[in-house]
Amino acid sequence: MSIDAKIKDMGLVLPKASDPVGSYVATKISNNLLYISGQISIDADGQLIKGKVGKDFNTEQAYKAAQRCALNIIAQAKKACSDDLSRIKSCVKLTGFVNSTDDFIEQPKVVNGASDLIKDVFGDNGAHTRAAVSTNSLPLGVAVEVDAIFEIK
Repeated sequence: MSIDAKIKDMGLVLPKASDPVGSYVATKISNNLLYISGQISIDADGQLIKGKVGKDFNTEQAYKAAQRCALNIIAQAKKACSDDLSRIKSCVKLTGFVNSTDDFIEQPKVVNGASDLIKDVFGDNGAHTRAAVSTNSLPLGVAVEVDAIFEIK
């Protein structure tokens, strides 16, 4: 089954891969690695998922915000690979940033939202290394941001 068919079968809809709003590029290919800039939590209606985890969101809600970041990552990967997700050989690494309160300690559980979705979509090729980092603020006040590195064919 193709990755696009799998995404459809899972009932997922990829958002439009948005252009960067700063002095950077959304994606960059170097040799056989595809780097994807941090993708922030945006809901299906295009609204920012803003707030602090541990105060405005619980772990489960933040997990879903991280899933939205992963959908944006996949959309950026598809655009960078000329709409051909079969070019993805493996996910090398995800780094997740969680806008959380000082006493919140479940950042890994939050970033699992992105990790689980990447693994579900790409199967064994979605297994990756990872970091889950707490931060006191993220751009535009979003709850979660995730960046990625993929190996491509």
